[in-house]
Amino acid sequence: MATPSRKTSAAAPLASKRALPRDPSSEVPSKRKNSAPPPPPLQSSGPFVEGSIVRISMENFLTYDICEVSPGPHLNMIIGANGTGKSSIVCAICLGLAGKPAFMGRADKVGFFVKRGCSKGMVEIELFRASGNLIITREIDVAKNQSSWFINKKSTTQKVVEEQVAALNIQVGNLCQFLPQDKVGEFAKLSKIELLEATEKSIGPPEMHRYHCELKNFREKEKQLETSCKEKTEYLEKMVQRNERYKQDVERFYERKRHLDLIEMLEAKRPWVEYENVRQEYEEVKLARDRVKEEVRKLKEGQIPITRRIEEIERQRHNLEARIKEKAADIKETSQKCKQKQDVIERKDKHIEELQQALTVKQNEEHDRQRRISNTRKMIEDLQNELKTTENCENLQPQIDAITHDLRRVQDEKALCEGEIIDKRRERETLEKEKKSVDDHIVRFDNLMNQKEDKLRQRYRDTYDAVLWLRNNRDKFKRRVCEPIMLTINMKDNKNAKYIENHIPSNDLRAFVFESQEDMEVFLKEVRDNKKLRVNAVIAPKISYADKAPSRSLNELKQYGFFSYLRELFDAPDPVMSYLCCQYHIHEVPVGTERTRERIERVIQETRLKQIYTAEEKYVVKTSFYSNKVISSNTSLKVAQFLTVTVDLEQRRHLEEQLKEINRKLHAVESGLIALRETSRHLEYKDNELRQKKKELLERKTKKRQLEQKISSKLGSLKLMEQDTCNLEEEERKASTKIKEINIQKAKLVTELTSLIKICTTLHIQKVDLILQNTTVISEKNKLESDYMAASSQLRVTEQHFIELDENRQRLLQKCKELMKRARQVCNLGAEQTVPQEYQTAFQDLPNTLDEIDALLTEERSRASCFTGLNPTVVEEYTKREEEIEQLTEELKGKKVELDKYRENISQVKERWLNPLKELVEKINEKFSNFFSSMQCAGEVDLHTENEEDYDKYGIRIRVKFRSSTQLHELTPHHQSGGERSVSTMLYLMALQELNRCPFRVVDEINQGMDPINERRVFEMVVNTACKENTSQYFFITPKLLQNLPYSEKMTVLFVYNGPHMLEPNRWNLKAFQRRRRRITFTQPSQ
Repeated sequence: MATPSRKTSAAAPLASKRALPRDPSSEVPSKRKNSAPPPPPLQSSGPFVEGSIVRISMENFLTYDICEVSPGPHLNMIIGANGTGKSSIVCAICLGLAGKPAFMGRADKVGFFVKRGCSKGMVEIELFRASGNLIITREIDVAKNQSSWFINKKSTTQKVVEEQVAALNIQVGNLCQFLPQDKVGEFAKLSKIELLEATEKSIGPPEMHRYHCELKNFREKEKQLETSCKEKTEYLEKMVQRNERYKQDVERFYERKRHLDLIEMLEAKRPWVEYENVRQEYEEVKLARDRVKEEVRKLKEGQIPITRRIEEIERQRHNLEARIKEKAADIKETSQKCKQKQDVIERKDKHIEELQQALTVKQNEEHDRQRRISNTRKMIEDLQNELKTTENCENLQPQIDAITHDLRRVQDEKALCEGEIIDKRRERETLEKEKKSVDDHIVRFDNLMNQKEDKLRQRYRDTYDAVLWLRNNRDKFKRRVCEPIMLTINMKDNKNAKYIENHIPSNDLRAFVFESQEDMEVFLKEVRDNKKLRVNAVIAPKISYADKAPSRSLNELKQYGFFSYLRELFDAPDPVMSYLCCQYHIHEVPVGTERTRERIERVIQETRLKQIYTAEEKYVVKTSFYSNKVISSNTSLKVAQFLTVTVDLEQRRHLEEQLKEINRKLHAVESGLIALRETSRHLEYKDNELRQKKKELLERKTKKRQLEQKISSKLGSLKLMEQDTCNLEEEERKASTKIKEINIQKAKLVTELTSLIKICTTLHIQKVDLILQNTTVISEKNKLESDYMAASSQLRVTEQHFIELDENRQRLLQKCKELMKRARQVCNLGAEQTVPQEYQTAFQDLPNTLDEIDALLTEERSRASCFTGLNPTVVEEYTKREEEIEQLTEELKGKKVELDKYRENISQVKERWLNPLKELVEKINEKFSNFFSSMQCAGEVDLHTENEEDYDKYGIRIRVKFRSSTQLHELTPHHQSGGERSVSTMLYLMALQELNRCPFRVVDEINQGMDPINERRVFEMVVNTACKENTSQYFFITPKLLQNLPYSEKMTVLFVYNGPHMLEPNRWNLKAFQRRRRRITFTQPSQ
């Protein structure tokens, strides 16, 4: 019974929770065993077994402020309504014994177990131990999310606590020993292997699980050794076989090597023979070069006299040319003077001509002046006559003003019209840009539609031909006919196309959809019967299913990871959508994510959906007609092929309507522009007409004034011309006098020019004589130079021959050096070393000419080339492989010895592990079967394995049968109901109870899923089993119990109450309550 202490926190009244106090001297009413408070630390005697819980103390822990619980040594039944704090006691046991917070399934941080509003909490567990009770204290700091540990009030570490707990064989992480409320469902989910491991740890000897682990390790190493031995044996066989194959190659290699050695000697001698040949050629070229060198010297000595004579003639020629230049300079100076005299004479002639021309100009000017005076007088007379005939123009101004006003009005209208024309043009340009943009969009849509049609044509040619026929013959149908579904479906997101293609069969994807049976018959008759095309056709329901609501709201399914129904993933015409909803229920099939797949079992059980899509799989759920079992199957989704191209037909129709509207506006703008241009032309014509009228009136108004100005101007010009007179006789006399003076000067100049011409003639004669002398000298020089050139040509040829011979000598010398160097390199000789005797001896037996050496080389190389497929590493690999074979043989022997040792160890450990395990499982099976038999059901436990040698595959299999008409079925999370799993779990734990090595077992609310009959039977078994002598302590937590259950004197019943009107701990007195109850009982008969 739980005993509360005084609260230490000021919590709200509704939140305070306390357990009933327990008085050691009190007596328990019916169906309740009186339990004494824990005595001082027990020694080796008493009802508690080693490691049992004597006391549980909690402070600021979950729902408790301060509480202390004192369980009994046998069955402890903790009862209380939901939320009172029963499971808090289970959490205290787990955390107080160094359990992980996540094991309870409530929180992953220990700080979350401290009561809200408190900074620290405490759990203290007192365990029975014969040598002295063990008190473990855990203090929890919320801020740091850390714990402080104490053993018998002394500070320690968690590792030491875990060691102490493990020494008492307490395993709070083992579901066979510690089964919290949130982990009850997980027991049935344990695999056979996990259940075996938990059972070994719980009731088996300490060494059983260790033997099992050793066996698994030994078996793993045995497999590795077997694999290694097998691989090495196979490798060894391959090595031996390969060496046998290479043995003949090695022999052929040595034969080839003999040929190669001879080739090597021939190649070594060949450079020496080649060097000797080139050296002899070098000596011959050197002698020829020396002979040509002497010939060049003689030719150069013969050219020296000719060179000296040419130089002497060249000096003479230079002297004559200098004298010719002097004469040429004198001739040039005299000619310059002659030219100057001629220029002066020409200027005198030009001056006379200018005087005569000036006199002629003045005569012409006088005649012209007289003519102009006559013309001006006649013009003045004509203007005066015109002035007399001009009418009076003073009354024209009002007409001019009226025309000006009309002209201004027309110009305003014209400007307004031009502005409207500009606006219309801008509007037309804008509309044309919009039209081009819409046309581009429509082209892109058509390209996407063409892609879908191309896929249809490539895969289903008959269906594609039928589509073309339908488009040309839509007038034959009374109601709407939709093209194949794959063309009319438009995915909202391409990545979802795979769901639609996996849900709708390909036959329906390429089917035409009709609204009328008559239309479909017309279509099929024409296409199938006449054109022999293989096509599919369907009829949409008469009542539209397109907008039918799903049976469940999508918001209810989002918790499982569903994000949409299939219908919401695409758009389609109403008949197509109605047909798909009616035929394939796309409005009822949800689409989920990877999260849905992870919890698919829960989704199948809770939603009862018939079809489900996850990210990559399709699930089909069916209910068996006979057994009412839920059967699910899943298939992987295929990659989408047809619906990956998205075409928004509604948007395309919208674009076509937009294009029609733009064309209409363009037509209206063009009509407006034509009208405006016509108006503009009319205004332009009217403007020109008014301007002409105004011009004529202005000309009439200004004509009289212009005539008067012209007459005045002409009179002024006439007066000036009459004043400008000239005396021609005086001018002629002056010109005659000047011409005579110039002729006298001209005669003197002619005399001087004649004298200069004579001097120039004499100089020319002298220059010609010098030129003739120079010509003779040049002729002689040319003859000498010709002789010199002939000698020089012969010298150049000889020198060129010398250069060629010298270059050939240098080349041969260099070649000799290279050949010598190459020959030494071939023989691996240094610069000062001589040819070794072995080479000289070998060279004597070989040919001495290059042709013979080359012929022998060709022959030996041909023989060596016959040995194909060989390389220098063949022998080395052969030798290495022989050594490796020996080494591998030794290693294989060692591995086999090691493998035999492991097999011997496995045999020994297996015997120590498997026989006790079989006995243990047989005992569990005996008790488990008896428990089920007492409930008129059947159950058995066996040791299951597929291969005796796979020790990591051994497991405990639980098979149960709750109805006589069925067979035994393995306990799984899906086959049995929740209550059946709870009964099976409870009975298995009860079968472990008497065999258990653990000091206590905890089971929290395992009876919640049981029906009343099974709950009563299980409760009786728990009481009978847990209350036997020498059994471990048992904690059974439940929020309710059936009436009239059997109880044992060894049971301890702990009631947990809570509420705002609970008594304070210091006011709780169980003795007083019992005395009051006795008085009431004694006084009732007298009444």
